[in-house]
Amino acid sequence: MPLHIADLLARPDLNLSVTYDVPAPLLARTVEAATVSDLPAPGKWLQGGELLMTIGLLLPMEPGACRAYVRDVAEGGAACLALGLGQGLPYQEAPEPLVRAAEEAGLPLLTVPDEVPFIAVTKAVFDARADEQRAALHRAFATQRRLTAAAAGDGLRPMLEEWTAATGVGAAVLDPLGRLLAAGEREASPPLGEARELIERVAARGLRGSASSTAAGRQLEVQPLGARRLRGLLLLTGRPDDAARSVVPGLVSLLSLELERRHLRDEPERRRRSALLSELLADEEPSGARARDLLASAGLTAERVRGVVVETVGDQGHGAPSPPSESAAHDTAADLALAMPGGLVRVAGGVIEAVVGEDLDIRDVLGRFAPRCPAGIGPATAPEAVRVSLRQATGLLAVSRAGGAPAEARQSEASRLLLDLGDRRTLHGYADTVLGPLDLADNGEELIATLAAWLETGGAWDATSRRLGVHRHTVRNRLDKAMDLTGRRLDDPDDRFDLWLATRIRRGGTPPGP
Repeated sequence: MPLHIADLLARPDLNLSVTYDVPAPLLARTVEAATVSDLPAPGKWLQGGELLMTIGLLLPMEPGACRAYVRDVAEGGAACLALGLGQGLPYQEAPEPLVRAAEEAGLPLLTVPDEVPFIAVTKAVFDARADEQRAALHRAFATQRRLTAAAAGDGLRPMLEEWTAATGVGAAVLDPLGRLLAAGEREASPPLGEARELIERVAARGLRGSASSTAAGRQLEVQPLGARRLRGLLLLTGRPDDAARSVVPGLVSLLSLELERRHLRDEPERRRRSALLSELLADEEPSGARARDLLASAGLTAERVRGVVVETVGDQGHGAPSPPSESAAHDTAADLALAMPGGLVRVAGGVIEAVVGEDLDIRDVLGRFAPRCPAGIGPATAPEAVRVSLRQATGLLAVSRAGGAPAEARQSEASRLLLDLGDRRTLHGYADTVLGPLDLADNGEELIATLAAWLETGGAWDATSRRLGVHRHTVRNRLDKAMDLTGRRLDDPDDRFDLWLATRIRRGGTPPGP
């Protein structure tokens, strides 16, 4: 237990006394240390929580000077002030100006009798602090033994319950996406909403560190769990005391061990899901009912699904990525399987293939569990057509490698993906070659806009005139002028493709600077 001023007053061997009617909250202050100083301004030498003793050798007796002295001691963080009395000392009793100044400042003022040396008070304080530290160490050992015994049981909850019972601090274990796995008895409803930003920050850093904050008057702390890879997160709600704080690393280790065991226990289920995906893809033309039944057996009941392909990369710590290892691919596949409810995941041909529900935020999952890995995301399809979605996802890996981000197949986006593969300066140079004559014309921007609108509507004159808000004859006149300037023909497939490609490049943005 911490040492309070009241505890020192209760010791008959010290025979300390108060000089005024000190309120109980002030007597409940914790004493962290004891020190002696007769300096007229000792505040800057204090660290906080001290019992400051003085014989008052240089103590001023003017009321204003006493108030300044007491204020300096209080602002230095002293828990209380003690004046030594006795024969041969400056004071036989506490002087009235000092007592009044201490009472006004709310600083407890004690007296030390002549028969009690200051060293006795100092020893009493530090003996009590040593007893407190030994008691904290014993509590820590006891808590650690309880946690170790609970770890021999089944699951995460027994350890969390023991922790909460021993420390009074709420605890919950979350998966890497912040979903609740288990909670201590007193933390049946952990504050996931208030801790969301903290959880996401720690999860994004993997095993590289914890974080804490305060929300709604409660201290929140998140610790990463896992051995070589992030397996989960520990959320602590409350402020652990020193004994509990020393046990946190042990709690993290035991919970990490349990999550690693759970990961190994889940291996048969991951193999089963991998086999289901292989079975689904082995049938070139599965019926809708069979495809839905296979997915439903894994818990995936979405009406539409999409294929995802991920190419793992090796260590990037020393320059270019190294070739991925088979174990790295399987580790990443296991992480993705955890994050994809009902999803099917397998490692095939050096890449990871997955089938997930259309509603899953797959970009968030990839950013969390496969950062910097090339990835293709196929379009949403019916379950029986998932082979097509996976094939398209595979085709997007090159786009993802070039762009440095997952590439997703969307309707009417194929040309954009192809253009993204090219060097921007080269592409804009091509567009300038084709459209340069129009750039030099007086109404060049108008001619290019009309040409682009006509090409985008598939050569429909009426649709182009409605889009631009001009008569169709105006559209014809502009396009005739554009063809005269460029020397192209709209009825020539090659010329038409060149013009379409050039306008698409221009629509994609300005070229990079030199």
